[in-house]
Amino acid sequence: MNFVKELAGAIGQAATVLPPDVVRALEGARDREEGPARVQIEAILENVRIARDGAVPICQDTGTVSFFVKVGTRFPHLQELLQALPEATRKATKDVPLRPNTVHPFTGKNPGDNTGRYVPAVTWEFVDGDGAEVHVLPKGGGSENCSALKMLAPGVGLKGVKEAVVEHVVACGGLPCPPTVIGVGVGGGADLALKLGKMALLRPLGQRHPEPEVAALEAELEELVNASGVGPMGLGGKTTVLAVHAEYAHRHPASLPLGIAVQCWAHRRAAVRISADGSIAVG
Repeated sequence: MNFVKELAGAIGQAATVLPPDVVRALEGARDREEGPARVQIEAILENVRIARDGAVPICQDTGTVSFFVKVGTRFPHLQELLQALPEATRKATKDVPLRPNTVHPFTGKNPGDNTGRYVPAVTWEFVDGDGAEVHVLPKGGGSENCSALKMLAPGVGLKGVKEAVVEHVVACGGLPCPPTVIGVGVGGGADLALKLGKMALLRPLGQRHPEPEVAALEAELEELVNASGVGPMGLGGKTTVLAVHAEYAHRHPASLPLGIAVQCWAHRRAAVRISADGSIAVG
């Protein structure tokens, strides 16, 4: 099976069409705001419309492509999927087109196709079943620069987690192009906490974590960050975040890792679902 065309199309969709849940959240923010904050959100929504209608990238920074793949243990096309992910990235770079964003960290050389060593980044999760679900998450450099790992002392507890998230997001100000979407990963180890934060970003806005304690944390963090008054593009207002999503893993008793994954207002993502017979559904 050749999945390159469909995967490249999903990357292109993510780059040019903002998901409906994000658009609704932005429209809600517009309706709450006034003055300069409302002007900023109106400009963002016009940007979204132009990109969608013209099939052009939402932002000049088309991000670094990453994939989160949930694959069944009986999925029969694993080898083909593995090979298709970087090839789809190359095809989308040419077809959309996307800005070539991958550079060698030592030489600065750019391969020109958004691939490179360990890029596109792929996170694999194996589950029961015979299908596969591929989530595309392009991540811009400005928001990525505001992501952070904090190794908290376990004694600070949940109160310390809340304080660390709010302090960090507020300190970022307008740098990540708010209103942002924040993914919070708690527990695990240093690497897993940040990965959990990015995985939390895959959930549609408005969909709370299924566990009540985690859902309550999300709601409280949204309220606390929005009360800061940073506002759209850091110019002041009621909406600094569109949503906060959290995920967690069990941790070592001696450490409390906290990963904060910051995503700009252009919360681009798409999904591809592949059945055992090779049929594909995008969206």
